Amino acid sequence: MNTLQGTGITLEMGVALGIFIAAYALIFSETIHRTSASIMGAVLMVGVGMWLGFYSQERALEYLDANTLLLLMGMMLIITMLRPTGGFEYLAIRIAKLAGGSPTRLLVYLCLAVSLISMLLDNVTTVLIFAPLTVLITRLLKLNPLPYLMAEAMMSNIGGTATLIGDPPNLMIGSAAGLTFNDFLIHLAPVVAVSWMVGMAAIIAMFPAQFGKGRPSFGALALDERQAIKQPERLAELLFALGIVIALFFVHHHLGFRPAYVAFIGVAIALPLIRPHPEELFGHVEWSVLVFFAGLFVIVGGLESSGLLHLIGEQLARLTRDPAHLLFTCLLLMWVAASISAVVDNIPFTLTMIPIVQSLEAHGVDILPLWWALALGAGLGGNGTHIGATANIICVSESEHVGIPEARITPLIWLRKGLPVTLLTLVVSSLAFAAFFSFLGGQG
Repeated sequence: MNTLQGTGITLEMGVALGIFIAAYALIFSETIHRTSASIMGAVLMVGVGMWLGFYSQERALEYLDANTLLLLMGMMLIITMLRPTGGFEYLAIRIAKLAGGSPTRLLVYLCLAVSLISMLLDNVTTVLIFAPLTVLITRLLKLNPLPYLMAEAMMSNIGGTATLIGDPPNLMIGSAAGLTFNDFLIHLAPVVAVSWMVGMAAIIAMFPAQFGKGRPSFGALALDERQAIKQPERLAELLFALGIVIALFFVHHHLGFRPAYVAFIGVAIALPLIRPHPEELFGHVEWSVLVFFAGLFVIVGGLESSGLLHLIGEQLARLTRDPAHLLFTCLLLMWVAASISAVVDNIPFTLTMIPIVQSLEAHGVDILPLWWALALGAGLGGNGTHIGATANIICVSESEHVGIPEARITPLIWLRKGLPVTLLTLVVSSLAFAAFFSFLGGQG
């Protein structure tokens, strides 16, 4: 195994990184559709990995995150069955009326709802429900949905960081470290709350044409939300199934149920009640989104199998040998986790870091603050790019279905608007983390 002297980087790592960069360059440049780019990158990663001996077809299948893919699919099926009932239209009119004619107030209400729900459910499920609802609201009010969809994705990622069940890396960290729901809420919610307020203010400032002082109000809606419901019996049956899903999401980790299984419990309850035509139902599933994520999982799996992510984790962990450097190491871990999570799914990096952080306890290092730093970085970093988090891709895909060029969220728009918000929230989180360092466990 050839190694670049002084770096620890092997030939396999360099080749895997090259394929990863090439695939992401295609995705960001939009030379071809992102789904096509992910398929090409996945096939190349597996083929070259087999040739060099660091990856295999079997390993690639192991890296396919079936829980995420099936969770997305299950919720897509439930939402597809809900669309014809008029339930989304009812909620859209109610929220639009509540905003009282202010586009800024509408943004804050939607983002606050998404963030709070993302703290109690996973943010993927929350955005799957709110993204189509947001497009409906903005159509009714003749507003551009782009800033609303971007803001909801980012605020759901921030909100989900505050709790044990809001983001998959938090569940993994909580399970490995024996941390409870209340532990996350007490230690991370104050930092997340400050980041949320700063991020919300930054988003409003980023879109002066939509939320500036000169922006006129949209006026009162002369619509009766009760008239929007077209199929009340079907809506009641689907809300029953969705209610069971939401209730199980609160306790699924105690029951040993995966989120994907919970989603399909709802589907299984709804199918005999609604009896939809299978071809029509499955025809509305966003297969391109699911295949895109499958390709990314395989590409990132190759990167991890090459040993590169583990090398990054080990290099970072060396700095913790001196407990006096613990605060610096926490902040460095937060920023490294955020940087990697902006372009790589945060799950494999979190999986890589968990045993490394655990091993430091034997050297007398207080690892509790490192868990919080890892959770913050993995959660907030996803806002850095349009593919940094599952919620981002869902909102990007929804914007593409609007059919208006100015409503489409492109990679460049996300970098111009989302990256500054991400950097700002990370700076604020770092300052808040440092301020709360003693309370978070940095001194005993």
